[in-house]
Amino acid sequence: MTMTVHHLQYSQSFRLIWLMEALGADYDLKIYARDSETNLAPAEYKALSPLGTAPVLVDGDTVVAESNASIDYVLDRHPESPLRPGPGDPTRERYLFWYHSAQGSMMPMLFVNTIFGMVQKNAPFFLRPLLRSVAANVGERLIKPRMTAILKVAEEHLAEHKWLAGEELTAADITMSYAMAGARKAGLVTEAHPGCLRWLKQMEADPAFQRAKAKDDGRDMLFSF
Repeated sequence: MTMTVHHLQYSQSFRLIWLMEALGADYDLKIYARDSETNLAPAEYKALSPLGTAPVLVDGDTVVAESNASIDYVLDRHPESPLRPGPGDPTRERYLFWYHSAQGSMMPMLFVNTIFGMVQKNAPFFLRPLLRSVAANVGERLIKPRMTAILKVAEEHLAEHKWLAGEELTAADITMSYAMAGARKAGLVTEAHPGCLRWLKQMEADPAFQRAKAKDDGRDMLFSF
């Protein structure tokens, strides 16, 4: 039975489309537009994922949500794929680190940054100076130091390797794509990070990435460099 990727527009579920294209897997794709007023998932999507989170992968009677869970599920179905180095592979340690750093370290920091921006935008005008001050303080004391540290490690890795785990594309690069692109959009990845910038351009040039972007009609502006 063919798996179906339920992709929410402008969301991290793009990574699952890229994975499927990189695998050359047979899959169906269903794209959902966000609500024009709330920017949230539509009711039809929430019926699949109660939290409205993306992606949602349907395989027969099995429904899998959350990005890394979906990616692992698909890779379990393709055990021969080099996209997930197995135990004993010399790139395994680096692979695991970057595969989990995306959701465990980078995305939470970027999410906090995004939330502060949304709160400021929607707050009464007289509260905005206070919120800007709080956001700046959190940014300097929490977000910037942690992001600086992980980007330093990324630079060190990419100075020696083409991709994050080694010389070949892996699912670690796919999971990191949204986090790294988001860090660049937030001004955290700069010209001081030549390895990360090179990696981002290389990512976008990947043929499977390009096929995934075409299927999504190129709508995700986070990946426009």
